[in-house]
Amino acid sequence: MHKRTPHTLRGHSSGRGAHLHSPKNKSQIIAKELKQGRPGIGHTEVIALVDDDPSVRKSVSRLLESDGFSVRAFSEPEAFLKHLATNSVPLAVLDIWMESMTGMELLAHLCARSPQTRVIFITGHEDSAAEATVMQAGIAAFFIKPFDDDQFLSAVHRALGHSIREKRGEP
Repeated sequence: MHKRTPHTLRGHSSGRGAHLHSPKNKSQIIAKELKQGRPGIGHTEVIALVDDDPSVRKSVSRLLESDGFSVRAFSEPEAFLKHLATNSVPLAVLDIWMESMTGMELLAHLCARSPQTRVIFITGHEDSAAEATVMQAGIAAFFIKPFDDDQFLSAVHRALGHSIREKRGEP
């Protein structure tokens, strides 16, 4: 996930084609602008990340934080559901295959408890049946790890309803 070279991206994402054309070191530029206190770059949304792999939680959290987001990472789906009971979650990034509960089972709980929460699925295993199932449920995007950072961040912004101008930090 650290590479800037294109990797496998499957499925569909809403707002397709609204890609941000920027330098390859976009994350570094945004992080620098955040440190300089530029208005409009930081985001107020807290993104929930649920993945049982600590290295994935760490790398995806860093990627999202480099783009100005706050991240609340969970290693267990049950801990996320407990958090959801008392907190608003605008976007959840979910692993599809976890030990205690699958991402599809978690999606069912999420839809019942917080239907306004947008969902992006990430998985290390290509599974066209699972992809078709979750895409029919109306998720925002589906990515196979490792994925392209810029495509993932664009999907996050689209899921949150950000315009391209907001992504660039323009007024």
